Amino acid sequence: MAPDLTTAPKTTTFLVEQASISSCAYVTFLAGNEDYVKGVVGLAKGLRKVKSKYPLVVAMLPDVPEEHRQILVSQGCLVKEIAPVYPPENQTKFAMAHYVINYSKLRLWKLVEYSKMIYLDSDIQLFDNIDHLFDLQGGYLYAVMDCFCELWRFSPLHKIGYCQHCPDRVQWPAEMGPKPPLYFNAGMFVFEPSLSTYNDLLKTVEVTTPTRFAEQDFLNMFFKDFYRPLPPIYNLILSLLWRHPENIELDKAKVVHYCAAGSKPWRYTGEGENMDREDIKMMVKKWWDIYNDESLDYNNTVATAGGTEGDPESFLAALSEAGVAHYLTAPSAA
Repeated sequence: MAPDLTTAPKTTTFLVEQASISSCAYVTFLAGNEDYVKGVVGLAKGLRKVKSKYPLVVAMLPDVPEEHRQILVSQGCLVKEIAPVYPPENQTKFAMAHYVINYSKLRLWKLVEYSKMIYLDSDIQLFDNIDHLFDLQGGYLYAVMDCFCELWRFSPLHKIGYCQHCPDRVQWPAEMGPKPPLYFNAGMFVFEPSLSTYNDLLKTVEVTTPTRFAEQDFLNMFFKDFYRPLPPIYNLILSLLWRHPENIELDKAKVVHYCAAGSKPWRYTGEGENMDREDIKMMVKKWWDIYNDESLDYNNTVATAGGTEGDPESFLAALSEAGVAHYLTAPSAA
């Protein structure tokens, strides 16, 4: 069934003060008690660094520990608990075991208190303001094309060397049928929450056999006719630096995705293939410069702007008295 991308009515029930003039927001996803919370903190500080005027919503599963929730609240994040979504059981071996939980991202379409959102994985950092993407024409899902060169090593695309980032390098053989449709990386996308789309997503996933790249494959299938590509500067996957350097201008990258093996800044050791490159070291340092910048902490930026001063607890208490909700629990039922 084709998705209905009709925008649901706007509400402002769950918006923080800075979002009161708009129903747009950034959103990321968090699960478990691992160190990805550091990525979300870095992302929140990165949004402040580039002076975004929109809040960061963190859609998290119930297994995220209270300590991590409090860290994110103290960084100005809107913490919203969602229930997990699981695909049908089958014998599929995902490219990575934890991919199965990423189907829970489908809950994002239920956040209809926002008319438009930009999803960002927690291993992403912003180096320039991208608020203008909220002005894109409605009715489509916008994202950056993925690279076939490494991830699709078991597919016909990899065997013949075809990649949509360099379609002229290897032509698609006519004997293999129609050329594959454009395929996006689901680490960053612009979308419109909608209850009708949300319901269609859950109904469709119940009858769709999972594939190696889990929710990314599923979203590409579901939004195939509604996908519109963005330039790589809006989701620069670091492996593109050595796979398609002719297409990349690193100094112009607005959004950098640290998803190459060994590149996550909070785990970076410099070991692993391509991790000793100077451009990788530079990008990891840029991430740490933002993460360690105390002037970008939420309570410090508010105090600088003339808001409530003092410790985070006092500041959050003031927000609570003002009726600003920071932590919400979503119903567990679909």
